[in-house]
Amino acid sequence: MATVSVSYHVPTSQRRLSRKDCSSSFPAYPRLNSICPSSAQQLVVSHNLLKWRQSLVLARAEEKAKSSASMQPISDGNDTDKFNEELLSRPGTCDPLCSVDEMCSQDFEASYQPKTDLLKALTILAAATVGAVAINHSWVAANQDIAMALVFILGYAGIIFEESLAFNKSGVGLLMAVSLWVIRSIGAPSTDIAVAELTHASAEVSEIVFFLLGAMTIVEIVDAHQGFKLVTDNIRTRNPRTLLWVVGFVTFFLSSILDNLTSTIVMVSLLRKLVPPSEYRKFLGAVVVIAANAGGAWTPIGDVTTTMLWIHGQISTLNTMKGLFIPSVLSLAVPLALMSLTSEANGKGQESDMLASEQMAPRGQLVFAVGIGALIFVPVFKAVTGLPPYMGILLGLGVLWILTDAIHYGESERQRLKVPQALSRIDTQGALFFLGILLSVSSLEAAGILRELSNYLDVHIPNPDLIASAIGVVSAIIDNVPLVAATMGMYDLTSFPQDSDFWQLVAYCAGTGGSMLIIGSAAGVAFMGMEKVDFFWYLRKVSGFAFAGYATGIVAYLATQNLHLLDSVPTLAKVPFLSGS
Repeated sequence: MATVSVSYHVPTSQRRLSRKDCSSSFPAYPRLNSICPSSAQQLVVSHNLLKWRQSLVLARAEEKAKSSASMQPISDGNDTDKFNEELLSRPGTCDPLCSVDEMCSQDFEASYQPKTDLLKALTILAAATVGAVAINHSWVAANQDIAMALVFILGYAGIIFEESLAFNKSGVGLLMAVSLWVIRSIGAPSTDIAVAELTHASAEVSEIVFFLLGAMTIVEIVDAHQGFKLVTDNIRTRNPRTLLWVVGFVTFFLSSILDNLTSTIVMVSLLRKLVPPSEYRKFLGAVVVIAANAGGAWTPIGDVTTTMLWIHGQISTLNTMKGLFIPSVLSLAVPLALMSLTSEANGKGQESDMLASEQMAPRGQLVFAVGIGALIFVPVFKAVTGLPPYMGILLGLGVLWILTDAIHYGESERQRLKVPQALSRIDTQGALFFLGILLSVSSLEAAGILRELSNYLDVHIPNPDLIASAIGVVSAIIDNVPLVAATMGMYDLTSFPQDSDFWQLVAYCAGTGGSMLIIGSAAGVAFMGMEKVDFFWYLRKVSGFAFAGYATGIVAYLATQNLHLLDSVPTLAKVPFLSGS
């Protein structure tokens, strides 16, 4: 009688699960992230062992059926039941087939925190109280500015402390936006005026949201095809100090085309293949954060804040690239030079061979070329046609969509490489967060609150360079998107014309200022999550270097502008179809 050997390999990604990975890596249990990681791991492995047991029994039954016509009955059901009983008899484990709404009592008691629930209840009560006050039309009509300021402060506090309150910042942002516009509709001279203001604000905000959605989808398609391997696989040096500079400037130029978050994820993933876990790898990751923020500041598509300023006409493509390139390079080069002098940059014992990585997907080089070309073509499209940038990004997405459908036609196993699957993986909640924040700020602008704030700053801080520099420092603590959005509402193009020193300095400071703290930018937050870096480690080891680069960049920008050092630099501004970009 032949014997059958059946093996079931549990992937490493399912053997070691974090709280964040549970629900995404095992979609059959959507609430798995509410269980502690150890229990979630037991549940996933138990489920896989059960599948292995059932497949083993089935394989034996099929083999016996082939080898003997008079086979003996096999109690596969009993074997399965016995295996389930063994699982249930283990302490601290749940039935892998039980309802996802039922949690082990031990896990529940261990994770239950009454103080946290009380804090959440008080927060919701405070929000409900503000909503009840907003219903009082007469009070809101007489105190519109106070009501909107209270709602904005409360909503922004919910965004800042989202981890403690367990509220997603996207939901808080949307709720805040709607509440502010309700108050504005009550306090406006008439509802028709408020509706007209909202319509105008929605048209401007939607341009940014459509642009971000299109850009994120293009980047996701390129990443699904492993296109970025063309960049990362060419890093061959193993000298620790040289690798520090190479990683920094590769990230710098990659971030000028992609957004800083994507660049950080790509480069930190590369570092995992180059360097084993160590203090030196954390140091390299910190370099990636500084480089990603610096690289996104000098191009209109490299950072969300520069994209906002570009779309609304505060900055143009060529003048911004010419004016901010040197400050951005210095904001990276100065930290690199200082970090190269430290003992961590020695990287003793860290030289290692490149680890195995995924193979590039079929036609990955073609998709990479078309995707990056689509991103670079957006400023040219805007200059040639005069249409908003989001039309250019949608054009690139449409071309890439048709291309991927054509090259993967009939390949059902490669559906993940097509646009519909890419749309399910993009950061939609991030786009909704931008929508909520920008609509909230636009309501403050419509009510005239931001104009009053700008008048106050003009009186007490008459130097616009100091205002722009302060924005960068504050962006290390508070998200730079609402800061820049508020600045755009406070100062219009009549106060500071396009490409004035103020707007370019705001673009630089808001982009690079977040490097001073690890929580100051999306790149820093991604690095902190991927490498489990402590806030105080970054503050102690990196923040000083990042501040030195930030300050050097400001000094360099002011020097080049005041001394007119760039006036003799040749530009393409005289080319007819690029002059208005």
